[in-house]
Amino acid sequence: MKKIFILILSAVLCISAASCESAENSVINENINQENQENQTEPDKIYEIIREYIVVGERIEWALSGVLTLPKDADGKAPAVVLVHGSGPHDMDSTLFENKPFRDIAEYLSSRGIAVIRYDKRTFTHGLKMVQTSGGSLTVYEETIEDAVLAAEILRDDSRIDGNKIFIAGLSLGGMLAPRIHAEGGNFAGIISLAGSPRSIHDISFDQQMAYWETMPESEDKDYALSSDYKEFYAAELERIFSLPDDEAKNTLVGGVSAYYYKDWDKILTHEYVNNINIPFLIMQGSADFQVYADKDFVEWQKLLAGRENATFKLYENLNHIFMQSSGYNITELEKEYGAKSNVDAQVLQDMADWIKSK
Repeated sequence: MKKIFILILSAVLCISAASCESAENSVINENINQENQENQTEPDKIYEIIREYIVVGERIEWALSGVLTLPKDADGKAPAVVLVHGSGPHDMDSTLFENKPFRDIAEYLSSRGIAVIRYDKRTFTHGLKMVQTSGGSLTVYEETIEDAVLAAEILRDDSRIDGNKIFIAGLSLGGMLAPRIHAEGGNFAGIISLAGSPRSIHDISFDQQMAYWETMPESEDKDYALSSDYKEFYAAELERIFSLPDDEAKNTLVGGVSAYYYKDWDKILTHEYVNNINIPFLIMQGSADFQVYADKDFVEWQKLLAGRENATFKLYENLNHIFMQSSGYNITELEKEYGAKSNVDAQVLQDMADWIKSK
């Protein structure tokens, strides 16, 4: 059997070119405007939304198009959120087929009095140039961290924003990196992890690969892949890749990027940053997520943040990796699961708004 090595963490995968195209912003979708009256003591004030086009990274060579949404006629300075993408090259809406989770989040929050900044990911706008410039030296700092810090600086320079109430909300990769982004200059008032994980990418990669094989149709390849021999081979292969000398790692491709990218990512693990952070955390997870796991990653967050009064945990029944209702497909059926047009669940949106406004 072919020795297969794939990293499926590209959490919100750009499966086709069409799924990565930028789109015009539109008014809040009717579905995400619906209030959950049972869980509200009083109705939220609904604001008209202001949309302003901005540029992230204007002072450096990697300028990115973005949108700042603001509540019109807000009472005083508004709290604000920086949205940080998952793995892969994504536009500012984190477009996946017809779904636009970042637009859903931004427009809902801004209609509830919270400013939100979102922007095209650097690999979406400058992917080819980044490969030519960075080669095998590309890391999550260039891909994600630097731009999130620059976005936070834009908010702090805006007189309409409360500089003491700027939060980060990261999806998948963004949720994993959020504590590091905070430590490396973000200086946020709180962290929202949407299907992020404090575990090593090394461990998550192994679990995703095993889940992939477990849900494949029956075959001789599947039988071998689920055997102890293959599991031992795959674990050893991961260990080998993460242990390569830097020079060799920069010239070894794994999942479309160099092994150095993963090796650098794993140098300082999420829990090491978390242990030195005292700001509030909101950990959000869907029970039907087949890329980051409720029984492993969500539980690991609970262990890591145990005893902290400022840590809040939300697990949502039957929501998938982009916090939309799951259609019941598995990790081998990504296109079917994410291809159906939907919106971020209304309760998730309300919980985010309520949590931010309570800080």
